[in-house]
Amino acid sequence: MTIRVLVADDHAAVRAGIVLILDGQNDIEVVGEAQDGERAVAMARELRPDVVLMDVRMPRLDGISATRELAGVADVLILTTFDLDEYVFGALRAGAAGFLLKNTDAHALVEAVRVVARGDGLISPSVTRRLIAAFGTAVPERSPHALDGLTPREREVLACIGRGLSNAEIAAELDMAEATTKTHVSRLLNKLGLRSRVQAAILARDLSPEV
Repeated sequence: MTIRVLVADDHAAVRAGIVLILDGQNDIEVVGEAQDGERAVAMARELRPDVVLMDVRMPRLDGISATRELAGVADVLILTTFDLDEYVFGALRAGAAGFLLKNTDAHALVEAVRVVARGDGLISPSVTRRLIAAFGTAVPERSPHALDGLTPREREVLACIGRGLSNAEIAAELDMAEATTKTHVSRLLNKLGLRSRVQAAILARDLSPEV
């Protein structure tokens, strides 16, 4: 299956470089380019790509705000020069499926697109330690009733997400098709009011052992 990608960046040269890398792959097709956040949202709603590669700093509408508007439309992979905490946490809260820095090499960029297209989450290794530390020192509000609306199978899937398993690994562990796994993930995100798999993993760890 071909992965359809929309590239959103306000620098034409950067967009051209990304497009060149992605279009060179047999399983990836760049279906559109956007020079600002508003255009990215409009094009994503029209073209329905599998993945939107989104810069953070863009005119008219920044990448984080655009990501928030694209919840349920496409998976967003943030690609930025800046690894500031406000961008990392803001992007994940907005529902981004991944966060990657522009100094990432071409191979890692291509693999990141594939990972996000599979429905998995991805965080740049250079910011992972800070992310873990931030959530480790936070004291999130817990509710024992947060998972009441989930079916037993959805609880099992959520627990697997909390352990960091991919959709393929969850399917193998729970003995079901990968497409079924994706359906369960989508439904539990919707029921829990979450925007991304990363947020689900954080919730699963927070509410353990209730999951």
